[in-house]
Amino acid sequence: MTRLSTTFAVRHPALVCFITAGDGDTAANLDALVEAGADVIELGMPFTDPMADGPAIQSANLRSLGAGTTTADVLRYATDFRARHPDVPLVLMGYANPMVRRGPEWFAQAAAEAGVDGVICVDIPPEEDDALGPALRAKGIAPIRLATPTTDVARLPQVLEGSAGFIYYVSVAGITGKQQAVLASIEEAVARFKASTDLPIAVGFGVRTPEQAAAIARVADGVVVGSALVEICGEYGAHAPAKLRELTQALANAVHTARQEIAQ
Repeated sequence: MTRLSTTFAVRHPALVCFITAGDGDTAANLDALVEAGADVIELGMPFTDPMADGPAIQSANLRSLGAGTTTADVLRYATDFRARHPDVPLVLMGYANPMVRRGPEWFAQAAAEAGVDGVICVDIPPEEDDALGPALRAKGIAPIRLATPTTDVARLPQVLEGSAGFIYYVSVAGITGKQQAVLASIEEAVARFKASTDLPIAVGFGVRTPEQAAAIARVADGVVVGSALVEICGEYGAHAPAKLRELTQALANAVHTARQEIAQ
């Protein structure tokens, strides 16, 4: 059992929370998420051209890079997080350039030493798995793949091949932000993926409120929240942890109890 598989094996859906490394007091922000009930942490690696991300996360990337954040800093945040939170899954999410520029084996080794459980690389498609996947799997790190509304029956096997940890279903075609898919389309997609894999399905993009999170948690194994949390980091700066804790607690309560409401 890995930290990811253990987390998704519990009786309630998982809350997956994303923030960008180096955007504010990263350690304090991460601790606030965990203390408030986040089950899995996604830590964004800042990049100059985050093509899948909307204005909120783009701005966070620029703030982080402007503060001088490097890949070494991200790995240090991860190492320190693992020391403080030995049982909470930590996933690095980002783009290929910072992950492979020194070689995939270097990155996989460094991530493993830092206690990273999984990696989401937005711009390496399944067809190019050799660029990073084998190195990650060799170190026991889950390559977590993205599926989208355009992932059809013909392509789904390629997405699932070599995937581990969970499948991240991007519920809208586009960038991160405020748009949200219709719940019926999410339910249909989750059912379709579950017919082909035993991996948990976590749904993200456009989830901002406890009500939205609860609705998705009733049909999915996990709910991913990013932009709403990143906006707090940008707006409140040094005071972000308290605000992150407030929103995350509300989200966690909604996600963790969503299925209890159905049973009652």
